[in-house]
Parts: sequence; structure tokens; C-alpha cells
Amino acid sequence: MTLFRKSALALALSVAVAAPASAADELTIAIVNNGHMINMQKVAEEYTAETGVKLNWVSLEEGVLREQVTSDTATGGGQYDIINIGMQEAPIWGAAGWIEPLQLSEAYDVDDLLPAMRNGLSYEGELFAAPFYGESSMVMYRKDLTDAAGVEIKDSDSWDNVKAAAAAIHDPDNGVFGVCLRGKPGWGDNMAFVTTVANSFGAAWFDADFKPQLESAEWKAAVEFYVDLLGTYGPPGSEGNSFNEILALYNEGKCGLWIDATIAASFLEVEGVAYAQSPNAGNPVGANWLWAWAMAVPAGSPNLEASMQFIEWATSKEYIQAVAAHEDFGWSKVPTGTRASTYESAEFQAAAPFAAAEMAAIDSAAPEATDLKPYVGVQFAAIPEFPEVGSAVAQEIAAALSGAKSVDEALAAGQAAADSIMREAGYY
Repeated sequence: MTLFRKSALALALSVAVAAPASAADELTIAIVNNGHMINMQKVAEEYTAETGVKLNWVSLEEGVLREQVTSDTATGGGQYDIINIGMQEAPIWGAAGWIEPLQLSEAYDVDDLLPAMRNGLSYEGELFAAPFYGESSMVMYRKDLTDAAGVEIKDSDSWDNVKAAAAAIHDPDNGVFGVCLRGKPGWGDNMAFVTTVANSFGAAWFDADFKPQLESAEWKAAVEFYVDLLGTYGPPGSEGNSFNEILALYNEGKCGLWIDATIAASFLEVEGVAYAQSPNAGNPVGANWLWAWAMAVPAGSPNLEASMQFIEWATSKEYIQAVAAHEDFGWSKVPTGTRASTYESAEFQAAAPFAAAEMAAIDSAAPEATDLKPYVGVQFAAIPEFPEVGSAVAQEIAAALSGAKSVDEALAAGQAAADSIMREAGYY
């Protein structure tokens, strides 16, 4: 065993080989090209060595992944044995019969999954996707820069204070931008962040009749704030930046503060990073998001048993232990946001200074429907039409950020597109 301590490998593979081996000798897996997924490819080399199952990885940028996986799964294309999906898709696709309910052994310990993740990936109490990693969102900032500027970022700080901090540490002449935020268009890209801002300003995507509300005063205030903040204190070309682009900028020392997925903390390489709960404009609903990148099996898979075995292995407590024992990774690089046992580990707590902030963010996320937000979901609405609505509006918000449109023009165009989609879907 060259990549693992033998004890950790034995534990990690015990779940996978507990059931009788299936006839499948090859699996094709569609994954998002984020760090933990990339690391899994290396960890899984020993899975292949022990089980004989060859793993073909299709690693895609998240917007492309969503398009390809949705198209293939909806049409029964059969291109993939295992797919990465999230909380927006899992309950809807489960209800539609697009994905198989998971078949997990007692040893998997489904009760160890964090309730927020388990509930968000289930339909009528049945789990349809297993969380590989989970996340909320939080502020990740350079405390050396805020200290030098004499400013402080607090938990659940006001957006005005965050903007003032960004202004104080903004130093583009020396290659440091006050704030880095998602600007790349996509319902899970720029709109993931923008929706949390809108929520905190008291806005919602739809009213109780599911009529879009994008021209409300709250949406206008939120988008104007976002465009001004990122346009003034962000790096040039922010309308092209998503998670991976900003992670690279941050690790190059070019970002003073970043509000994004808590999972980013595992991959920050700059010294002196501090963490705070997401800012809020006064409304506690939706100040930070909730998401999981999870694994599911398309309906009718000819390799169902082998796919289920791999998912059980890759999302197990034992897999986390194997990553912790891996010579290239360790406890600071384990997939987080999925299991209570991870956060109970003294080794993880010692290696992950972000652990408490991440857990607090996950615990405080509020996906339930409310009078203000009459749908399930924080940075998305859990309805089948949302990806189309969110993607259309995302293009308009990116246009406002780039200066191609005014905020009013962008929101009016977004409202028209969303209204057309919802009318055609028969909501009203």
C-alpha cells in the first residue's frame, strides 16, 4: 500500500466489499471539478485496486455539469452510472423517478449524516442522493489586512460594514482587491450569492402564487448593492469569475475578503485567514446558503449494484478517515459538511480552524418556506422551473455587473423572462 496507511484503507473499503461483488467492471462518474472531487480520483485508485472496478471520471465545470447531467438523466441517455447533483435536483428528480432511491447498508450509518444534508437530499423521507460534501456560505477574510486597516468584520455583520471593510483594504495598485465575489452567470454561480444578498434585503424570487418578484424594491436594493460593491472593490472581469477562479485569486493574495461556500476554507493557502458568519441587511432568513454536492444513480442504470456500492464507499465515515490518512491530504482536506462524526473528531478540529464557523453556518441556514419566501430553498427555489428561471436572470445580472445594462434594465428583463417561463409552466 503506497497511498494509504493500511488500516485506513481497510476501513474505507470494508463498506464497498461488504456486499457481494456485482458484475460491473467499469463505472462512468460525472463530477464537478472542485477540489474534493478531484482529490477523490486519487483516493479511489485503491478502490479500483481492491475491487477491480475501473472508474472513468468525467470532470466538468459546474454549469456545464448541470446542463449535461440534466439532459442525459431526463432523457434516459445512460451516459453516466453515477452523477453529481445537489439539493435543488435530488428531491425533484427523486419524485419524478429520474434517479434511484439509495440502497445503503446498516454499516453506512445514515443517522450520522447532518440533518440539513439528509433532509435536503430526500423526497418523502427517502434518500435519493448521498452527500459527498456539504456547505453553507461565510466570510473568509485576510485578518492581516483588516488589522492593518483598523477595521473589523463581525459575525452577521451589516452589508454596509462589510463594504466599508472592503474599501479600507482595497489596494489595487499593489494587487489586492477589497472583495472577490461570484459574477459568472448561472443559477448556481452568480445567482447563488446574489440570492443570499436579496434574501437578506427581504426579497424573494416568487410570491405565494409563484409570480416572479424581481422588480421589487428589495431586489433592486440588493442588486444595486452587489453591483456597486463588486464593481468598485472587486477585480476586473468579475463577471467571468466563479468558485475556482476566485479560489485561485485568493491563494495568489489578490482578495481581501471572499463570501462563498464554506468548503473553500479547506483549500485556502494564504496565512492568517479568519472567518465570520455571512453579512445581513437585517432579515435573518437566507443570510447564508445551504448546498451539498451529492452522488446519485440515474434510473434504470444497468450497473445499479456496483454504483450503489461505490456511492456508499465514497460518502462513508471510513472514506473520510482514508482521506485523513492519505499522505497527500490529511485531516484539513477531508470532505466536510456531511457527517456529525467529522466535527466530533479532535484531529479534524485541530487541523481545521474553520470547523466551528462552517458548522455554525450550516446550522443557521434556513431552507424552509416562510411567509417571506414561500418555497423551499435558500439560494434556489425547489421547483423544476428554477434552473431555467435562475439561468435567465443570471445573464441579466452579469450584464448589469459588466455595465452592459443598468440594474433596472437587467431586473426588468429578468422579470419578463421569469414571468414567461412560469406562465408557460402553468403556475398562473
